[in-house]
Amino acid sequence: MLFNAKDESIQEIKEQPFKSEKEMQTICETNLETLVNLEYIDTEFVVADFRLDTIAFDRQANAFVIIEYKNRQNVSVIDQGYTYLSTMFNHKADFVLRYNIKFQDNKDLNDFDWSQSKVIFISPSFTKYQTNSINFKDLPIELWKIKRYKNNTISFEQIISASSNESVKSIAPVLDTDSKQELLKETKTYSEEELTNVAEDSIIDIYTELKEYILSFMTILH
Repeated sequence: MLFNAKDESIQEIKEQPFKSEKEMQTICETNLETLVNLEYIDTEFVVADFRLDTIAFDRQANAFVIIEYKNRQNVSVIDQGYTYLSTMFNHKADFVLRYNIKFQDNKDLNDFDWSQSKVIFISPSFTKYQTNSINFKDLPIELWKIKRYKNNTISFEQIISASSNESVKSIAPVLDTDSKQELLKETKTYSEEELTNVAEDSIIDIYTELKEYILSFMTILH
């Protein structure tokens, strides 16, 4: 709940739901860099038998990102996420071509880090089954919740999975398609140790200082 404070009283700011999934999509695409630090590439991108809502590029990870918007809650984000990632890996040239057209570049398949590809789902709400389904440390799927309020305020937050040391690869034998198991081999989530091992000393100093500050702050809260 959000409130507007005036003097000593507060008044609730009512939610103003999006009129359509497309309206939510347009707002997000227009503000991708502000919301998720991604560069917009294309909308309603058709590849194979699918129409992807948004394709974007993560400049820091040097990887493509697929974004899907949901107003319905009866969809398995795991199944759809893996299906879209599998489609990307089987049609890499289509993504590279669209990237080159958008940014007037001449890159090829080997110029990108496909292991850092991911799918982002954006929705006003998610079911408990959807939020619980991302409780793996290396799942290339993210959930972001967006809400709009009547005072022209928008809230946008990532749903962070519960602390888990379990790898999604541990359930690979029960995944229902070969393509899902194949993309598990292709995607990779780097650990904190792997990232700090290749970072410059100045970056590690900043990271360590920030980490210690956050941990001390969390200790105070608890």
